[in-house]
Amino acid sequence: MLESVGALTGSPWIYVVVALSVLLDVFLPVLPSGVLVISAATAAAASTTTVTAAAGEATRHVPSLLVLTLCAATASVLGDLVAYRLAWRGGDRLERAIARSRRLTSAQQRLGTALSRGGGALVVVARFAPAGRSVVSLGAGAAHRRAKDFLPWSAVAGVAWAVYSVGLGYFGGQWLGAGWLGTAVSVLALFVAGALAALVIRRPRDTAAIPSARAAAGT
Repeated sequence: MLESVGALTGSPWIYVVVALSVLLDVFLPVLPSGVLVISAATAAAASTTTVTAAAGEATRHVPSLLVLTLCAATASVLGDLVAYRLAWRGGDRLERAIARSRRLTSAQQRLGTALSRGGGALVVVARFAPAGRSVVSLGAGAAHRRAKDFLPWSAVAGVAWAVYSVGLGYFGGQWLGAGWLGTAVSVLALFVAGALAALVIRRPRDTAAIPSARAAAGT
């Protein structure tokens, strides 16, 4: 498995694979898009490796951090937009599906409150939580939230996630080496960020509602 990922990160096709994985994981959160981004960034942490062959010398491709970040961020925003539009068109069916889940209903209510108050930071935090991106994008579309309230925050979330993931891979590779250890520690840091983001999203609604209640009371 690791050898296959390593071979992929040494090919220009890594950009295409990363973009497709990030684009589609809004529908299939089990896709290892974060692991791919980190692995490619870890490979970039190593200097260009020269391999001596019988016919001469060949240079192994080293992923560009800038291109990798742009691919991941752009694919993230496009995936959110596709999910948002699909949920908008099939909103009634999706609303019924969400209504059957207390967790999804609660998440959608918090999302609506946050977006209506201009507190779209929830969209950014949810990008790091497991399946949070899916809940937010589909929930915003199903509830017919305005695109201007959702998409700018989606862009911020995509850039933040891409920069964070690429940074983890690169600096992990710099400090721990561009091997399995650097990749593993960086992936662990991504999972920790996801766990913390999930805790923020799942905080009691009463706590989140205090500021709005105070505002309504004029205090």
